[in-house]
Amino acid sequence: MKIPKRKLFLFIIFAYVAFSLYAAYNVFFSNKVISRVHRVVKKTSSAPAGGVRDGGAPFVADDWNPWEDEEVEYNSALNKKRKAFKQYMAHIDRNKPKRYKVQIWGKAAIGLYLWEHVLEGPLNPTDKVAQWREGELQSGKVDFSFYTGPAVVQGHVPLEMNSLVLVLNGREQQKVSYSMRWLEHVQALVQSNTVSHVAVVLLGNERCDNDWIAPHLKRNGGFVDLLFLIYDSPWVNDKDVFQWPLGVATYREFPMIRPNAQLITSNRPYLCNFLGTVYKNSSREVLMNVLKQSGLDNECLTTAREKWVPQETADSLRQYQTALAQSELTLCPVGINTECYRIYEACSYGSVPVVEDVLTPGNCAAGPSSPLRLLKAAGAPFIFVSDWRELPAILERERGMSQEQRVDRRRRLLEWYSGFRQQMKERFTEVIEENFFKTV
Repeated sequence: MKIPKRKLFLFIIFAYVAFSLYAAYNVFFSNKVISRVHRVVKKTSSAPAGGVRDGGAPFVADDWNPWEDEEVEYNSALNKKRKAFKQYMAHIDRNKPKRYKVQIWGKAAIGLYLWEHVLEGPLNPTDKVAQWREGELQSGKVDFSFYTGPAVVQGHVPLEMNSLVLVLNGREQQKVSYSMRWLEHVQALVQSNTVSHVAVVLLGNERCDNDWIAPHLKRNGGFVDLLFLIYDSPWVNDKDVFQWPLGVATYREFPMIRPNAQLITSNRPYLCNFLGTVYKNSSREVLMNVLKQSGLDNECLTTAREKWVPQETADSLRQYQTALAQSELTLCPVGINTECYRIYEACSYGSVPVVEDVLTPGNCAAGPSSPLRLLKAAGAPFIFVSDWRELPAILERERGMSQEQRVDRRRRLLEWYSGFRQQMKERFTEVIEENFFKTV
């Protein structure tokens, strides 16, 4: 039977439309999930006979993953990498330098020289009259923390480690009594196992009479492991007793001086200076007479007073610092001890100390390197005199020096003093490390 072409064409169009509608329904409205991979039919005892469910749908395995083996291998490799990374980090932790914590309690003004000038640590607040000041720094393997000020009192300092450095003043009896109370407090901390290691930085007696602290040293049955002692004490053995520099007069608020180009290269109007107390029948009287009789008092800036004053006024401190900054030389006669603050303060300004190299009365160590054996051992570029009558010849040589020579000498002195403080910082840190944290 022959089908008309028109009917055939309409039938084809109808079939195409019907198929398109069916396909659209399955895509947009059907709930069946079409997988790109076939599912495997699993026959189980729970399936009805014939492999169909009650609803007539074939029984298939739930969520079969064709990449399951690859995922297992990937996860296994990932876990191995994680384990290797943990082992690597553990190896880094075992081999990185171990750090130690040490706390410093500054109960004497020399603690500020230790912290700010030698260790170069920060202090907060910066206000010098604050009741409580503190700071932190790292040196070598040690993390140091520092506390100072009137509000730092026994039992009220946050002790967060078991290693302690105590800075004390033992120059006179009143100071000794105060220091003894702090030692008794620390001894109680040691006995309660709160503190394990103790060092003391001590401003000793100017005649080296320091017997009061001897019973507290560990070698004498005490608890103090290390003693850093100022002045040329015969106790110094570089084992448990070490010599420490006096430094600048921080108790008079002498500041930390940062050298600049003007300090180094300026033309200084005075050959020398001496501002200080002149005691009766002392070498200081000899010094002042030499300057006057030689007509040198016009070339040297001098101010003498008959009585020692423990504190400077703002004006007197400014005058003193100006004298150091404007003089080529600073004259340093002996007092009760040869070592004096003036030596270090002159170094801060690049003014060469002219030091009276004479051993003073008392129990300080005698010997070919005494006095000032610490500074001499460090190669201090000072001018040493045994008699102030040598001064006119020294100043005569000064007049013959060119500005270039003076600038070069000034630079070398400032570099030496910076290097000396760095040397003391390293020595202090190494001694603490080796004695507090050495492994057997």
